[in-house]
Amino acid sequence: MNFLFLMTDQHRVDTLGCYGNPHVDTPHLDRLAASGTRFDRFYTPTAICTPARASLLTGQAPFRHRLLANHERNVGYLEDLADGTFTFPEALRERDYQLALIGKWHAGTHRNAASFGFEGPDLPGWHNPVDHPDYLAYLEERGLPPYRISDHIRGTTPNGNPGNLLAARLHQPVEATFEHYLATRAIEQLERQAADGRPFFLATHFFGPHLPYLIPDEYFDRYDPELVELPPSIAETFEHKPQVQRNYSAHWTFDTMPIEVTRKLIAVYWGYVSLIDEQIGRILDAMDRLGLTDSTTVFFTADHGEFTGAHRLHDKGPAMYEDIYRIPGIIRVPGAPAQVRTEFATLTDCTATILDLAGCDTTPAVDSRSLVPLLQGEDPSWPGELLAEFHGHHFPYPQRMIRDDRYKLVVNPESVNELYDLLTDPHELTNRYEDPELQPVRRHLMHLLYERLRDRGDKFFHWMTPMYEIGASDYDPTLSAFELEETP
Repeated sequence: MNFLFLMTDQHRVDTLGCYGNPHVDTPHLDRLAASGTRFDRFYTPTAICTPARASLLTGQAPFRHRLLANHERNVGYLEDLADGTFTFPEALRERDYQLALIGKWHAGTHRNAASFGFEGPDLPGWHNPVDHPDYLAYLEERGLPPYRISDHIRGTTPNGNPGNLLAARLHQPVEATFEHYLATRAIEQLERQAADGRPFFLATHFFGPHLPYLIPDEYFDRYDPELVELPPSIAETFEHKPQVQRNYSAHWTFDTMPIEVTRKLIAVYWGYVSLIDEQIGRILDAMDRLGLTDSTTVFFTADHGEFTGAHRLHDKGPAMYEDIYRIPGIIRVPGAPAQVRTEFATLTDCTATILDLAGCDTTPAVDSRSLVPLLQGEDPSWPGELLAEFHGHHFPYPQRMIRDDRYKLVVNPESVNELYDLLTDPHELTNRYEDPELQPVRRHLMHLLYERLRDRGDKFFHWMTPMYEIGASDYDPTLSAFELEETP
């Protein structure tokens, strides 16, 4: 079995046609979804690049692999995986797989993709490295113009300084974009791997649609901002929410920009998604041309989502909303049925799935669960809840989250906890943690989270011990939170 692993960075699930967006053109990813399995409830283990990518690499939750934050913005944590940590490429190498990674690494600082056996140009960092020698050589070989931007879009910070760059117009043709470059290098690698004949794992990790959205005219202006339906959570007041969310809103300068600018930003973000979709289409077409489609499992996912104005925020951060935790999840296995699955699945589950399909032992990926039974159309017993965690971005900020079919609980040690009814409040505007009507739900989810964290060895459960002990006699592990709402 060969593998093509396509990954984007900071990608909202609602920007894809196959996930219901009626405006954004994503025909190639839609085609992939129509011929494979589209997971409707696919999540990141943590909404930040380096820890999420390290979880994919290891099959471990962030608390276990200890790569807890992006080093560029937070120097309080480890920068690389500990020596001896299991990673899936080492298992694939033992089975004589060719390994290559084209694109963003960002799963460590001193150890790069080559350290784990991947071929490909060394492309570290969180944004398109447009000064990289291989990219500059690509432009020069083709007579293409260098990177240049104008029409910067940014707000104003509380101290009056210009805010972070959110978007700009890129003065290059499509062929010169970093996205086109990455797809070209991926196709070249695919051709080499096909000629070799041994099984291969090829990862193509795009840096976008992570902000700042820097794209050529035809994508910058592709979508009319009037088409944009603003996220309902723009009505966020932060009432009864952790103070850090209001602080982040100010940091990302949302209120300093007219609402028309927000519409334009979302439209530009859509353009970025379409640009990447077209490059993915080039890779998929090359796979067809090389006769690899019937022997290659294709993954498409992202490391985490993006706010794009939702909750009056941009980027990501210490706010465990669906906007940044729910991500695209599409997997096409040759011979498997086309379907949509509603079970909870995660980026970390891709690790055991790769190992399983390659005939490797999945047990070293200790926090990963193989999705193969689901991909094959089976109905195995499956967890009815999802866990996620966060450790900080600009500063340490620990959080844990658990959600089931209807409710989500977020535990914030330094602040107020959060409880959302996703059926009646899908945009998570009303924190009902103190709502007397939902106290049975709150107790149930608090106990369930405590026990799941304790059982997997996440020391965060120690902080939760007092909450667990209070009201323990009310806990009934046989009831779901949905049933508890109706329990007298």
